[in-house]
Amino acid sequence: MTELKFGGYQLEKSVHTRGGRVLAAAVAEETDGALTLAFDENIVARGHKAADLLSLTESGELDGCYFSSSYLAKRVPELGLFDQHFVVPDRRRAYALLDGALGDRLRREVAKATGFEVLGYWDNGLRHITSAVPILSVADCKGLKLRTLANEDHQRVFRALGFDPQAIDVRDLPEAVRTRQVDAQENPLTNTLNFGIHDTHRYILLTRHLLGVALVLFNAKRLASLDPAQRAGLQRAIDRATQAQRRFAEEDDTICSAELRSQGVTITELSDSEREAFAKATRAEVDITRQSFSSELRELFDKELDAA
Repeated sequence: MTELKFGGYQLEKSVHTRGGRVLAAAVAEETDGALTLAFDENIVARGHKAADLLSLTESGELDGCYFSSSYLAKRVPELGLFDQHFVVPDRRRAYALLDGALGDRLRREVAKATGFEVLGYWDNGLRHITSAVPILSVADCKGLKLRTLANEDHQRVFRALGFDPQAIDVRDLPEAVRTRQVDAQENPLTNTLNFGIHDTHRYILLTRHLLGVALVLFNAKRLASLDPAQRAGLQRAIDRATQAQRRFAEEDDTICSAELRSQGVTITELSDSEREAFAKATRAEVDITRQSFSSELRELFDKELDAA
């Protein structure tokens, strides 16, 4: 029996933690016990930063993890295709991109540039803006400090909206919100609820500006040590866990929205024209991101999106 060590950084009820538990069970089932997966659900609880998952997996202390594609975009610029704000309008089309030729191409790019292999794409949530004061238009964003990811493409987009973007690790986000180091932040509803962001940020604007992508990554050398039957069983298990995790993510949006409203949080839907105003304000920055990719990759993205 061979044990694989898999890491995460989310709380017990999160869709990622639930997906990881499905994965652990599926690995044993799909390999008839030849492989097991020990899931370290939350390395943050042991004093790590969430971003340590990447270095722990690359060093071999962990064999695999899930983590936001945005954090690897410096090393694999092609992953920035997923960081085009206000471009992919819904989950269905995002999944079609991930599960088709574009997703296959990005797996190859990650393998070439890093010591990782991508074995799956998990739903990292539709991202929305929360705030301590109401935000209803682009004009309302001006001068507000907003926590976002440590990703220059993201920061340029929010700067274009008038925000003052702040890169803060998710481990430190609840404290930053509670002590009002930031006026706003952007995250899926599940994080807003589970991290207690809503206790301070009583306003949520449903911008749907991005569907975050969590890569299911494994150390390439560790994968090479598995025999073909083990590797095939692991992939089947990840495919099962991916479908479950995506289902959890979609269900969780409905559950979290209802719970947040029941606690008195004001949730505002953007009309199509209002969302287009946000998209228009950021389009020049999104175009800068697009131009950093080859024409062939841009054409593949557009073709796959049109066909979705």
